[in-house]
Amino acid sequence: MLYISHPMKLIIGLGNPGEKYKKNRHNSGFILIDELRENLDFPDFEFSKKFDAEISEGNVGEEKIFLAKPQTFMNNSGDSVQKIISFYKLTPDDITIVHDDLDIDFGTIKISNDSGAAGHNGVQDIINKIGTRNFKRFRIGIEGEEKRKTRIIPGDVFVLQDFSKEELETVKNLAKEIKLQ
Repeated sequence: MLYISHPMKLIIGLGNPGEKYKKNRHNSGFILIDELRENLDFPDFEFSKKFDAEISEGNVGEEKIFLAKPQTFMNNSGDSVQKIISFYKLTPDDITIVHDDLDIDFGTIKISNDSGAAGHNGVQDIINKIGTRNFKRFRIGIEGEEKRKTRIIPGDVFVLQDFSKEELETVKNLAKEIKLQ
């Protein structure tokens, strides 16, 4: 299949809406997208009822960039992503999903493409709704395999805990590593 180059990109941060979840480890995608928006000097996020997402848009060079934070809960992120992709007629090559990952060492980003959800329900919902796993992902390390072995609380509880102030700053600083062309 041939794709026509699209002068538009969509970067989606995953998280849960609401003040209660704002500093949770599971909201790493939202946290990073907020920092990226600020670094790019894009306008504030505005809620789009059509997409059920907060959206900020701007240009980087000749390319239009949409930053999105689905306002569904994490496990239903695919609904919002599918609406945006369909409306703008984007291909999987045009999207990047930013999310937390328990298996990656804290404070690092791993880029992957065309990989399974690895137990991340938000990513799995996106795969299910758009019908492919062939999209780019920025996986934000929130724990790492070695620390996970000694953790005494379940992963689904751990991800809903807030970052410490220092951890939050580390995650925010990861946005500086993202360069758009």
